[in-house]
Amino acid sequence: MRRATFQYSFSDLKINTTQIERFMGYKEGESDESVYELTARLLREAGSFVSIKAQYTVFDTVKFNDQERSVKIDNVVFDLKKIVYAQIKRADSIAIFLCTAGSELGNRSRRAMKEGDLLTGYIYDVIGSEMVEAASDLMQADLEREMSNEGRKITNRYSPGYCGWNVEEQHKLFRFFPDNYCGIRLTPSALMDPVKSVSGFIGIGEHVKYNQYTCRLCDMKDCIYRRRQG
Repeated sequence: MRRATFQYSFSDLKINTTQIERFMGYKEGESDESVYELTARLLREAGSFVSIKAQYTVFDTVKFNDQERSVKIDNVVFDLKKIVYAQIKRADSIAIFLCTAGSELGNRSRRAMKEGDLLTGYIYDVIGSEMVEAASDLMQADLEREMSNEGRKITNRYSPGYCGWNVEEQHKLFRFFPDNYCGIRLTPSALMDPVKSVSGFIGIGEHVKYNQYTCRLCDMKDCIYRRRQG
């Protein structure tokens, strides 16, 4: 079992205003100037207070069950369902990961919404989503480099709640981390707090593959990854 832990600075993420606007649905140069300026200001502010952390742990003892479409890791059985199982079933190891942008972005978003400033609240929310995904990309790139040195490849990352994988399986996944790890706790309904956090699996092996665009595999229309690719 191997583990790597990361703490990223805002500059590491290389997020810009155009990227945030694109996530909100604007094409480059299409937004109102006031929206652009507000987005740029909130992005600068966010860089001064975010706490971005990530970790992955690689488990080499995994057992797949084709009939049940499940995988067993250290005697914990995950029911992955059809789509996720098909993508990682050729793996010989699995990395379980956590990543968070911390709680302050969510706090500021909710506070702005409560005060009636819906645009500011929304932009803070979008910034948080982009930050945690950008940090997860960096973490995954590190894992890819490490595995490449051993002649192995990785899959995309897959999270409970997506592609048919039941979000309740978060409770199983969190058994592999200490309580409040990276400042993340799991609610009884299997949602993470802070909300700008992600967790899941990455398959590892000689016979797995990474797909540049996986939305064709899934029918979840409001998924964050569709908006990032759009």
